[in-house]
Amino acid sequence: MRSPGRPCRGCADLERLGRRRFFALLAGGAALAAAGCSSSGSSARPRYPPPPPPVPDAEPATVAPDPGGGPPLELGEIPPPRPGSPHLVSSAPPGTRQIALTVDDGYCGPCIARYVEFARTSGVHLTFNPNGAFNQLWTTEIVEDVREMVADEQVQIGNHTWSHANLLPLSVSAIEKEITRNEAWIEQTFGVTARPYFRPPYGYYDRRVLQVAAGLGYTSILLWNGTLGDATAESPQQIIALAEKWLRPGTIMLGHMNHPAVFSCLGQIQEIIGSRGLEPLTLDEMFGTSRVLGA
Repeated sequence: MRSPGRPCRGCADLERLGRRRFFALLAGGAALAAAGCSSSGSSARPRYPPPPPPVPDAEPATVAPDPGGGPPLELGEIPPPRPGSPHLVSSAPPGTRQIALTVDDGYCGPCIARYVEFARTSGVHLTFNPNGAFNQLWTTEIVEDVREMVADEQVQIGNHTWSHANLLPLSVSAIEKEITRNEAWIEQTFGVTARPYFRPPYGYYDRRVLQVAAGLGYTSILLWNGTLGDATAESPQQIIALAEKWLRPGTIMLGHMNHPAVFSCLGQIQEIIGSRGLEPLTLDEMFGTSRVLGA
C-alpha cells in the first residue's frame, strides 16, 4: 500500500490545511481521465436506482465544515452510546454544493485496497461503511492507511452491519448482534466509533429496525439519493452514466468496494465533481457530528 513517495505525517497535516479537495479533484481527474470510461452513446439505465428520498422526522444539526487544520483525532478513545430518536439522512443540507461519497461492503480485497489508495493519493473526503465479516481483507497496511486518514478527519467509518444481512426478518436480538458486532470490529480496527451513522443493508428498514439502531446510539439512519449502481458488476459506461445523473449538489452517493470496474472511472468521476463545483465531505463535516462525541 505505501509508496516510496508517501508524505510524512507532518507533511500530511500541512496538506490538510488546504483540504486539498478542489485542486486534488481537478488534478487527479485530469491524470486519470484517459482510463477508458465514457458515457457517450450510452443508453444504460440504472439497475439499482436509489429509493425515493424519505421525509426525515428530524434533521441533524448542521455546522459549517472546518476549513482545515486542527489537531488529529486521538484514536482509541471511544465515547459511550448516546441513544435517542432515529432520523433518516438521505441528502446534504439544502443550499450548499456539498456531497458525500459513501462506499459500502468490501467483499473484494483488491477493491478495498484501491479505494483506500484512491483516498490517500487524491485527498478526497469520503465515508466507508464496511462489513466486519470481510475483516480478513482489511490488511495491516490498509488499516494503517485508513487509521491515519480517520485521524486526519479525511475518512469516516459508518456501521453497515457485520454480515450485510436483511434485518427485516431478524429478531431484535439478532439485529442488535449484527450492529454491535460490527461496531466492536470498527472500534478495535480503526480506533473510532461509527455512531451515530448506521446504513441498513439494501436500505431495508422498518420501525423496529430504527428503534433498535437508535437504542444503540445509531440515531442517524444513513440512506442515499444517488448511486453508482456498482453493488453488482456494472460496465464503466453504466457507472459514468449514473455518476453524471446523480452527482449534483446535495447528493449522498452510494458506491461499493465489490467490483473493480469503478477504478477505471475514478478520474472521470473526479472531473465531474470538480467541473460542477461540488465539495465532497465526510458525514461529520456535512452534519456537524463528531467522532469524539459519537453523536
